[in-house]
Amino acid sequence: MTGARWRSFQIAGGVFEAQQTWIQPGPLSYRIFGTHIDRRITNKRVEFARVFSYRNPQTPLTTIVPFPTRKSDLQAIKRMASFGLTSSLNHRFRPLSATTPRLPNPKSVPSVKSVVNNSSNDSTNPINFPQRRDHIQPITKKPTFLLPSPKREPIITASASAASSPAPPQQPWQGAAIQPLLASIATGVILWLVPAPSGVSRIAWQLLSIFLATIVGIITQPLPLGAVALMGLGACVLTKTLTFAAAFSAFGDPIPWLIALAFFFARGFIKTGFGNRIAYQFVSLFGSSSLGLGYSLVFSEALLAPAIPSVSARAGGIFLPLVKSLCVACGSNVGDGTENKLGSWLMLTCFQTSVISSSMFLTAMAANPLAANLTLNTINQTIGWMDWAKAAIVPGLVSLIVVPLLLYVIYPPQVKSSPDAPKLAREKLEMMGPMSKNEIIMAGTLLLTVGLWIFGGVLNVDAVTAAILGLSVLLITGVVTWKECLAEAVAWDTLTWFAALIAMAGYLNKYGLISWFSQTVVKFVGGLGLSWQLSFGILVLLYFYSHYFFASGAAHIGAMFTAFLSVASALGTPPYLGAIVLSFLSNLMGGITHYGIGSAPVFYGAGYVPLAKWWGYGFLISIVNLFIWLGVGGAWWKFIGLW
Repeated sequence: MTGARWRSFQIAGGVFEAQQTWIQPGPLSYRIFGTHIDRRITNKRVEFARVFSYRNPQTPLTTIVPFPTRKSDLQAIKRMASFGLTSSLNHRFRPLSATTPRLPNPKSVPSVKSVVNNSSNDSTNPINFPQRRDHIQPITKKPTFLLPSPKREPIITASASAASSPAPPQQPWQGAAIQPLLASIATGVILWLVPAPSGVSRIAWQLLSIFLATIVGIITQPLPLGAVALMGLGACVLTKTLTFAAAFSAFGDPIPWLIALAFFFARGFIKTGFGNRIAYQFVSLFGSSSLGLGYSLVFSEALLAPAIPSVSARAGGIFLPLVKSLCVACGSNVGDGTENKLGSWLMLTCFQTSVISSSMFLTAMAANPLAANLTLNTINQTIGWMDWAKAAIVPGLVSLIVVPLLLYVIYPPQVKSSPDAPKLAREKLEMMGPMSKNEIIMAGTLLLTVGLWIFGGVLNVDAVTAAILGLSVLLITGVVTWKECLAEAVAWDTLTWFAALIAMAGYLNKYGLISWFSQTVVKFVGGLGLSWQLSFGILVLLYFYSHYFFASGAAHIGAMFTAFLSVASALGTPPYLGAIVLSFLSNLMGGITHYGIGSAPVFYGAGYVPLAKWWGYGFLISIVNLFIWLGVGGAWWKFIGLW
């Protein structure tokens, strides 16, 4: 507040004295006859006025009246004017140069008698004005405040007149953000115009141009992710780079659908209250600190990892609903500014550790058996379940301990300690009472689905089929309705952009671009004449960070694993060591983007972490994981005789 003065205005035929108060920036206020008129100013133009009781500023005496005024507002304006609160349609607030006037009684204003209505059901006056007239009192004494110089006072003019209607307010731009859109298009156009390198077909180079333009659009987000990806597919079809069937082929891939189904499961968790019940149980046991709560989730997920061979199902079907319920229970919600209270750190922690747990067991991720099979075909050595677990257990445990703690330091939750939380959680559980019928159905469906995920290999039921069966049970019993599934916009958006990236990345491999890249790397590293340790280190970095071009761990393994393992072995790397390191990295590299592994779209889609921070912290954690797995892991592998 920069100042408060008294000045006189001529309003509705009478002279009134008001205290003018400037509040910077924005609102300009007047107090007239014990009332408070709040005039919102935008670029010196009055947008609207609202009259409040001076005794109770929270209680409006009239409805909002827009300025500039339209004819439809005439009645409301007159009603306000009758109490000396504002002017008629075409007015100008101006200070009077005459002697300081006395304030007249509002009853002297001619329009009072004809306008004041004793009815309390007027739609524009929900509060009975005559009953509140004690708030409007005449001032009979001469004011003791002197009028300031007119030169120092602002003059506010209504921008409408009775003769002409004002121009409608300009609608904000609803389309794409122009600069990010231009950056995305420029990336694709420039790369398109560059001649394709020797050994790369023109159509593969065109697809790479569109793919990179789409990635830039996904990073800068001129439009929502699904819209950007759909435009990328449209560009592929328009330029004849892909046929329509090829461009949309990944919509038949099970992984995007499994991710979408995970969001539908999360809806059931939240709707029934079963997620809140589990969340309160966790808080009652570990909730005295955010760090303790995070570690309880991290190691719970790691314990389930060897039994559920789909990281998408594990993260989306079980832990996303649980983590979302925990965030909501702790007052951390998306869109209201409380994301950083707990949710941002917890979501990012659970995602990054799901990548680590997927690396620790042969059966923790669907693509791990593919890596083991390619190892057998390439170097004729077998990686068994116990071999994999023994090699991964030490670096994996170190990563599970270090990564949550590091994120706790560099991306901390606002609420770190809550000693009363366990007690409050137990009270909430008592208030919830016994499980409802829908909660029991939800719990039974979850057990059925998880059971099929664990024993699906024996029963010949894959992960997405088990998830569809579980959702069918929820739909049949009414726990979740199809209308609610359709309303899960994040699920459909994630399905769209993830399937689009899988399709484009898959055809980059089919068109030979990935094999060309692998062969180029092999020739380059092999020609450096370095020791096998340095050569293998370069291969590891290239293999790891080339995952920015992949939306699937299985696709990356299928395209590059054999070539890189062959080169590493030829350069002197112990073949079994090279195979098992590349196998572990095939999971860890999924943490660098929001599309690199099945759990990434699930946790990113919750909306707690902005994309820039997701990528930034993902890159930082990838460096930490490489140091742990190659440093601590290297010492451990030496100890157990892998090299």
